Amino acid sequence: MAGTVAGDADGMVTLTADARDAAELAPVEVSDAELLTITKNGDAGIYEAALRGETVAGVVYSTTGNHVTLLATSVFPRFRGKGIAAGLLSGVLDELRRQGATVSITCPFGAEFVQTHPEYADILHATAAQTARPRSHRGEART
Repeated sequence: MAGTVAGDADGMVTLTADARDAAELAPVEVSDAELLTITKNGDAGIYEAALRGETVAGVVYSTTGNHVTLLATSVFPRFRGKGIAAGLLSGVLDELRRQGATVSITCPFGAEFVQTHPEYADILHATAAQTARPRSHRGEART
């Protein structure tokens, strides 16, 4: 199965799969998110996660100086629910910490991730650390 990275009309980048591939998707067992290989695709503005050589997820980002904003996290459907997004965010945040960057997160999953992983509080931009609140993709209130 071949996945692609494509832009939509709003300028967001979305991970997609061919329609014919969607019908053939088989469940994938991922026992360890550390099997992920994370690469920075600077031209596309995406940190990409690959599992056994196949792109499985991405985090769209923008950079201003030494500040990185994580905009959206996406995982191909057959890899969802296996810790891929958390493994990707953890790897990206660890790398940004090594680089001495500060981070803001607008992605709902990413905001929830950093709230439940206080070990990343040190790299959050001061404003982002105060205002980051997980929000639902469907407009549902979270408590």
